[in-house]
Amino acid sequence: MKRRKILFVCTGNTCRSPMAEAILRSKIKQRGIKWWDVSSCGLFAEVGGTLSEGSAEALSEIGVSVKNFAPRQLSQKLIDRSCAVICMTERQKQVIEACGKIYSIKELCGFDIPDPYGCGKEVYRATRDAISRACDVIIDKIVLAAGDTQSQ
Repeated sequence: MKRRKILFVCTGNTCRSPMAEAILRSKIKQRGIKWWDVSSCGLFAEVGGTLSEGSAEALSEIGVSVKNFAPRQLSQKLIDRSCAVICMTERQKQVIEACGKIYSIKELCGFDIPDPYGCGKEVYRATRDAISRACDVIIDKIVLAAGDTQSQ
């Protein structure tokens, strides 16, 4: 069976999209879903940067760890290798929608994921929780809808 990939996109690839990558990967693993990979990148990624401290803490609180993360810049090659590219906001989708296979969290779930960069812990937690809810919808609307997700 050919592996499929979901690519999350945000602005800098240090807060939202890495959290979405880690949360969706964790949920897929917990549910025993095979043949799916998850990654993330940014429209304006700071290559050489790291996961934001707020994102790392918010994920750690729910038992999700991110090891060896490095922000990546969005490229057409990453889009081409993905069956779905999911932007955190409708505005980000508008920037790249001509590239194909582009969705927004708002389109799939009815809400955008605002950038928590520079905010306090409560904002990062709220962002994490919104992303977690969105990942449940993504599993239903994209992963399970594809019909090739053999469970263990």
